[in-house]
Formats: sequence, structure tokens, C-alpha cells
Amino acid sequence: MRLATLNDGSKDGRLILLSPDGAYYAQAPLATLQAALDGWDAAAAALAAITDFPNPLDPSALTAPLPRAWQWLDGSAFESHGALMDKVLGVTPEKTGSPLMYQGLSDRFYGAHDDVPMPDEALGIDFEGEFGVIVDNVPMGVTPDEAMGHIRLIVQINDWSLRALAGPEMKSGFGWVQAKPACTMAPIAVTPDELGDGWRDGRVCMDLLIDWNGQRFGAANGAPMAFGFHDLVAHAARTRQLVAGTVIGSGTVSNPNFREVGSSCIAERRGIEIVDEGAARTAFMQFGDRVRMEGRLPDGSAPFGIIDQQVVAYTGEQA
Repeated sequence: MRLATLNDGSKDGRLILLSPDGAYYAQAPLATLQAALDGWDAAAAALAAITDFPNPLDPSALTAPLPRAWQWLDGSAFESHGALMDKVLGVTPEKTGSPLMYQGLSDRFYGAHDDVPMPDEALGIDFEGEFGVIVDNVPMGVTPDEAMGHIRLIVQINDWSLRALAGPEMKSGFGWVQAKPACTMAPIAVTPDELGDGWRDGRVCMDLLIDWNGQRFGAANGAPMAFGFHDLVAHAARTRQLVAGTVIGSGTVSNPNFREVGSSCIAERRGIEIVDEGAARTAFMQFGDRVRMEGRLPDGSAPFGIIDQQVVAYTGEQA
């Protein structure tokens, strides 16, 4: 199933089910995606029974599939990215054998074509291309194998970052707050079966194509996660129950051959430059810059749709 949310002026939008070709849609029997996740088994059966898609889809009318969530937990599951950043920062992290994860802002996910307001260009505005999953109710203490059965939807995310603030917040000993504004979610959430071989071993095995101001910046593949999404879910649920609608991210998609395939964030590109050339030469984003992200299967299809948005100065008008 391919699910999306129409922007109807409300905070949670109106849930729709897309036709197999993505060109048409039907109204879902439940008003919102959160309502569907709260009773997933019954909702999934009702959605699967829909065979008539009478309405032509206008992609510009879509907001994030889950415009606001109870919880957003982001991992850092790509070792190539972490190792490079540690080298650049001169950090020797303690090896625990567990995934890295932080809890971020979840009361808003930008739609794929929304302008993204930022307070100051000097804060090091950066995009971060990721994949993510949305779970149903997850019991405390689940195993990774059990956690796999709680992954209901897969999404694509741009986890915006303000790099000038990230370092000081990390060194404080507490987590990120100022360095992590709201994320963006691509317009379509899909059930794992929609990806075919693109979903293997709890990993989204797809290229994530990223263009910055019309120039290809990265095409890393999501397969080489050190921990699969089932591992991330189990890690998050070790001491807490996860409420239906919890979103869990992969962290910046990165491959060991990042010099060939490119990067999913500017910080990684700058890290490569520091290692190779002694100094970073790629600047962070400026107001008016655009970023485009598209997860693509080998057949050329983009099951999540496309993120294509512009960074703008915050004026106090966006709420």
C-alpha cells in the first residue's frame, strides 16, 4: 500500500490511499494516518479492500504522510559516516555495540514542497538524507526479530541540521535541541512489500539521489546499515513502549566509497575535504538554495515521491 495525506488545512490532514501507478487516489476509511496506525490490523484490511481510485492526484496538495508524530527517534546507523565525522572532530567514541540514537522534534514534519524557514545562514544549514520507518504499538523489551513485525511503513526523510550549533550541544553532555529543527518527510509512506527487493534484512536497499541547486550531490545506497531498522526499533524499545506512530530514522545515508557515490549531507562532503585537502571548501546552505531528494529503485521508480524544497529566512509568519 502507498499512503499519503492531503493538506486539508488541519494539523493532521486527510489520509488517502494511492492507486498502484500513483496517479489516482481514494479517500481512506480513517481520517488520518495516526488513526490507522492506532488500529493497524483492522485499518490495513480496510485499506487493502479498496480497489476504486476515482480521484486524480495533485502531488502539490500533499503534506507529510504523518504531519506530526508522537515520537521521532533518529539513529546513526551508517559506520562510514560516523567514522569520517569522528576523524574530522578528533573524537574516539566508546564502543558499546549498540546503535546511536537521539530523540528529536516530532510535533511537525514539513511537507515535501514546503519552504523551510531558518533563523540565520551563519548557523551552518545542512540537509541530511535518510530513510525511516513508522511502527505500530511496540512492547517494551522486544527482540530485533519481534521488532520486524512492528514496522508498518517506510518513509524518506530530510533531517535538517544546523551544524554551527551541533558541536557545542554535543559537548554539553546532553542531546541536541537547537541544532535539530523540524524534519521533512517525502509525500508517500509505503508498506514494506511495496519495495520488493528494496527492503531486505530491515534495510532500505535503494539509492538516495540528492541534488543541491540542480547539481547531483550524492547517490548513496541504504543497504550498508550497521544496524537494520529492526535493531533500531528494539534498541529504542529496550526500556519503553513505543506508541503507534513513532518514527525512527536511519541517520545520514552513507557508503564507504563516498568519494565515488557522493554524500547525503554537506557535513560529510566537508569532512572528506578536510581529510583529503586539509580544509573544508564547500559552504553550507544559503537562503534561496534548493535541495531535491529521491529514493529510487533499480527500475527507476521513486516509491516515496520526491522532496524538493527551498531554504528561506524565518520571518515569524510561518507557524
